[in-house]
Amino acid sequence: MSEAELVLRSTRVITPEGTRAACVAVSAGKIAAVLPYDASVGNARVEDLGDDVLLPGLVDTHVHVNDPGRTEWEGFWTATRAAAAGGITTLVDMPLNSLPPTTTVDNLRVKRQVAADKAHIDVGFWGGALPDNVKDLRPLHEAGVFGFKAFLSPSGVDEFPHLDQERLARSLAEIASFGGLLIVHAEDPHHLAAAPQRSGPRYADFLASRPRDAEDTAIAQLIAQAKRLDARVHVLHLSSSDAVPLIAAAKAEGVHVTAETCPHYLTLTAEEVPDGASEFKCCPPIRESANQDLLWQALADGTIDCVVTDHSPSTADLKTDDFSTAWGGISGLQLSLAAVWTEARRRGHGLEEVVRWMSSRTAELVGLSATKGAIDAGRDADFAVLAPDETFTVDPAALQHRNRVTAYAGKTLYGVVKSTWLRGERVVVNGEFTEPKGRLLTRTP
Repeated sequence: MSEAELVLRSTRVITPEGTRAACVAVSAGKIAAVLPYDASVGNARVEDLGDDVLLPGLVDTHVHVNDPGRTEWEGFWTATRAAAAGGITTLVDMPLNSLPPTTTVDNLRVKRQVAADKAHIDVGFWGGALPDNVKDLRPLHEAGVFGFKAFLSPSGVDEFPHLDQERLARSLAEIASFGGLLIVHAEDPHHLAAAPQRSGPRYADFLASRPRDAEDTAIAQLIAQAKRLDARVHVLHLSSSDAVPLIAAAKAEGVHVTAETCPHYLTLTAEEVPDGASEFKCCPPIRESANQDLLWQALADGTIDCVVTDHSPSTADLKTDDFSTAWGGISGLQLSLAAVWTEARRRGHGLEEVVRWMSSRTAELVGLSATKGAIDAGRDADFAVLAPDETFTVDPAALQHRNRVTAYAGKTLYGVVKSTWLRGERVVVNGEFTEPKGRLLTRTP
């Protein structure tokens, strides 16, 4: 123990082997050892956490930071503060809705320069797959992006057009040639175009405009392409439980497909969305409670691999009471752990499962398992300290997001994040932040 600089002691430490009383020794920003609770710690500084739970820092692989270009929507400073306040220590930024989008190496360089001195947590980047940038995919991969995002239907911003099936095949073949990962917003444009489109405040009308079969068809087509090309694909923000059997069957066949869902699909239901309340609008949409039950079942049995926020904010003025024109996106960084834990405990799931869904498997998705996603010797000393039985009521004014619009306003949630640690240094404690300590991450071969 003579080499340890810091020891965090708790009666409840979540490790890959389970939850136990332990001391976690930290040296040079790494976990040196996980020791018995009563181990001798020498001259190390001891942080006694009592009965608060020590978790590995969460890894959120689906975040729209919108910086540069739309910093009135969000930015690296505010997004990473919100993430840290919620126990997230690593995020991977989506290639849109920033200007420019992360679709060339030059654009990646711009984004990295903007993020460099603003990140309170570690930040990585996805690249984008567009109809006209196949030539840019390999250079982006070599520059360290964690994979490539594509839309199969219009993205909502003109600078990021979607891929039709022919262009999807072309991009996916190129990405497969260097062992990359394609992550996909899977809604079929033809099914969306055939769905009833009504303007106005009724949530039922908006839900009808984004039918389950749009997701199901797009996911089936994606799986077929992945199987044909022996490519790795990931289904983003799964909302339709009808697609679960497709994903399960593909996995059983050996297709390289994974899937995520989001806190809002697991904790909010269509039945509770008030008309005109576009803070609940996202695409694909929040669906019915029976659908939610099946998503939880798929998460529990491993068909759905992980849970990420799809944090997609905008200015408040874009959240009008007309669901057809309001910006679609839910801001969830700061509240994701508490929201998922609140519903998970109600359904009989434990914190170990939440950690698996929101830290271990997300780290694995982006190839960061050697350094992130678990309290284990050799990993980065990234932690969240959680009081799982304490509650709080969501007050938008207390959020760190640039625009404090939230679908969770007024909800009482379990799980108070007491502090968040990055490489053995506290970055937030009881709502007080240090100066930015985050690093910019690149994909490792």
